[in-house]
Amino acid sequence: MNRFAYRTTGLAIKALSSLSKARTRLHGESRIPGGAIIFVVNHFTRLETILMPYVVNRATGQPVWSLADAEFFKGPLANFLDAVGAVSTRDPDRDRLIVKTLLSGEANWIIYPEGGMVKNMKIMHKGRFMISWAGGRRPPHTGAASLALRTEFYRERLRRLIHSRPEEAERLRQLFRMESVEPALSRRTFIVPVNITYYPLRARENVLSEVARRLVGNIAERHIEELMTEGSMFLAGVDIDIRFGPPIDVRPFLNHPEIERDIARPEPLNFDDVLPSRRRMRREALKLTQGCMSAIYGMTTVNHDHLFASILRAQPYARTEAKELRRRVFLAALELKALTGIHLHTGLAADQLHLLTDDRYGIARDFIEIAIEKGNLRRLNGGLIKDRRKFSAPEPFHRVRVANPIAVMANAVEPLTGLQRSVRRIAWLPGFITRRRVREHLQQEALEEFSAEYRAHFDENESKPMEVGRPFLVKGGSRRLGVVLCHGYMAAPLEMRGLAEYLGRRGYWVYVPRLRGHGTSPADLAGRSHEEWIRSVDRGYALISSCCRRVVAGGFSTGAGLVLNLAARVEDLAGVFAVSAPMRLRDFKARFASAVDLWNRIMDKASRNGPKMEFVENQPENPHINYFRNPVSGVREIERLMDDLEPRLERIKIPALILQSSEDPTVDPRGSRRIFDRIGSPDKQYILFAYKRHGILLGEGCERVYRAIGDFLDRLEIAIKSNPPGF
Repeated sequence: MNRFAYRTTGLAIKALSSLSKARTRLHGESRIPGGAIIFVVNHFTRLETILMPYVVNRATGQPVWSLADAEFFKGPLANFLDAVGAVSTRDPDRDRLIVKTLLSGEANWIIYPEGGMVKNMKIMHKGRFMISWAGGRRPPHTGAASLALRTEFYRERLRRLIHSRPEEAERLRQLFRMESVEPALSRRTFIVPVNITYYPLRARENVLSEVARRLVGNIAERHIEELMTEGSMFLAGVDIDIRFGPPIDVRPFLNHPEIERDIARPEPLNFDDVLPSRRRMRREALKLTQGCMSAIYGMTTVNHDHLFASILRAQPYARTEAKELRRRVFLAALELKALTGIHLHTGLAADQLHLLTDDRYGIARDFIEIAIEKGNLRRLNGGLIKDRRKFSAPEPFHRVRVANPIAVMANAVEPLTGLQRSVRRIAWLPGFITRRRVREHLQQEALEEFSAEYRAHFDENESKPMEVGRPFLVKGGSRRLGVVLCHGYMAAPLEMRGLAEYLGRRGYWVYVPRLRGHGTSPADLAGRSHEEWIRSVDRGYALISSCCRRVVAGGFSTGAGLVLNLAARVEDLAGVFAVSAPMRLRDFKARFASAVDLWNRIMDKASRNGPKMEFVENQPENPHINYFRNPVSGVREIERLMDDLEPRLERIKIPALILQSSEDPTVDPRGSRRIFDRIGSPDKQYILFAYKRHGILLGEGCERVYRAIGDFLDRLEIAIKSNPPGF
């Protein structure tokens, strides 16, 4: 082993990385202690044999050797493995070499306690660590623990005999071919657990498997499976999370009278001699191995696939729906964030609202497609039916990653007892309780968010009473159809109170969210983005969809633009209505004109230095609701929202209603007409009211607007009655 070999390996890995889309993240490398270390690592693919020596060397700056399956040492790969310090598991001098290099400090080691690749990730049986492999089940190998104990045994023996029996200490030095015993005495032996988690796991035909089939006439099914799995990971891209756990000090495991007597025994002990304390050493090795396995798999980086697969497996009933499965995963993610000791993938640690709305990252859709393709699920009458056999009947070991990846995903997190308790509890919940919990969480989150931001940004000269900005829910008489209502720019939920209560009297559930930065102060609004407004509307949709079977989205002014954005993304909306919606920033007039003009001038002179005006005066129609100052940055966010919306309008295929005042002093009616023309739905209606104000949801004549919206909803509800959806 030499540093040139590591440099060569590093260059090879960098060259491969340029072809691969894999993303490697290291966690906890600062925990790695000084001393003699055996890194114990889980083993799922052949990739670890190449990758881990390089990763550990980069993290520690020290040489690291590894044990590798004897079958790797055949053909051209053998020379490469020799160069990077891999030793065959069948090497007769393996154990002596490991102890010798750990004592002398020549190298640290990587050992896989499973003893081979665990393709099905099944390492638990009846609550104990048992490795499933092609030959059945067996306990994990204790070799790493035994070698660590033997290393520390001889280290401590050298320390005690160097003064009392120097001739025996010298004999041991020669036995292990060490130049000096001092390096051995200055170290301690540690085991560092390491977990590698891959996401996503998708085994498919790829370039590597296709080339192999063409070049090798009778290639073994096992090797095709490995090329399909690991080739897909390499070429299609996978996140590789490598976690280093807290080091385990081996010395305390030798603190037993039987072992202590052997350490201090004056007569010579050879490496392969049977010690009187052998049984005790064996027990300590078993205990240490169990601790290592718990630490390794306790660091599994939990991802969406793990949760979807685990909940699907744990569900006691066969029938489910995609949105119900997504709700359960959402609840599970919430619980896991509150648990200590659970490591979450970056995608799972982030906001999970997308699971309840548009599934914008395709996470749920991709999982369900894989589950259907592999037979874990099938579609029936708009729902999903689980095949229980795919979670109970074992697949052939060398086919499981291709034939049943869903079971592999679920197996991977079996050792995480906290996760399993949460998953079982959530999987067994009746659907109405799942929906209620989602609703209560989202409602409480919105209220707490508003209270915190109101306190943080309260301005006695500009902030309205809290009831103006507080989001609210109006309960209806039927759960067939609910409505999410979005207020306008510089306004607050109170703006929609009249319409919400009217619709409630007509039997509809209605939720009115608060857009971030509204209902607090203009200074708060100045720091908000349209993406935050979109999330506020998404949360409102998710909340009302947990109350009712179908949802209609409606909004006023900028809020109308936000619900149209929602309708362009969320497939199962029943309809959308937009009141006084601008198409572009220039469609705003009158009270927005000064802000728009200032924004244009700032853009024209952006390169010039000097003070900038951040707010302009606002003359609101509803001074008890609206702000009196308009942040220019907010106008910029409206422009960004509308720019993003325009090309999306043709995606809206659901029934749509556009309502507009013919003499609107704020929004040019031609803007809302352009919106109407560009909406892709064949079922759409445009209604023009002869009013001279922008806020037609308040004031004289607003009942006519309410009735038009109510009639639109009634028509949609009649259609839903004739074709009732699942909940």
